[in-house]
Amino acid sequence: MASHKVIVIDDSAVIRNMVRDMLPKGNFEVLEAKDGVQGITLIRQERPTLIMLDFLLPRMSGWEVYQQIQSQPELQTIPLVLMSGRKEEVEEKLQEPFEYFEFVQKPFDQKGLIDAIKTAMAKAKRRPAPVAPVAPVAETTSGADAAEIAALNQKIVKMQAEIDGMKKQMGQLLAFVKQKLK
Repeated sequence: MASHKVIVIDDSAVIRNMVRDMLPKGNFEVLEAKDGVQGITLIRQERPTLIMLDFLLPRMSGWEVYQQIQSQPELQTIPLVLMSGRKEEVEEKLQEPFEYFEFVQKPFDQKGLIDAIKTAMAKAKRRPAPVAPVAPVAETTSGADAAEIAALNQKIVKMQAEIDGMKKQMGQLLAFVKQKLK
């Protein structure tokens, strides 16, 4: 029985078959989607252990699929490998270093694919656990307590946005330093 369920979302049957053929036999159950709409539907239904996502897709782009994955805490934890023949189009939307997913440039060989999968799995493990939504305030809580809890929740949201902004700036700074060191 396959120990890993992989969803390969790519409009090219050649790439989907290539990924299937490059994965170690017996370890992976490979499910395929030829566009972003099919892909996000499969992800929600199957809860895979790995997502291989082309960035340029019909009906719903890889970028839109990525955004949907990131907006749902239960999907964020799934290791993700973005695939594209044009890295610059990925970098337009997502700044390096890619913190919680891996990128593999098309065309790729088996070693490149396996390395990308291993890295994506390691990055997914480093991702902080999604913040659980705060339980609704019980009816016995006074209006003042409820208002204070709501204010604290707003502060948490604001602080998380600031943290995310700082992480993005740090990533951009790191990318800039790497570029200058080349």
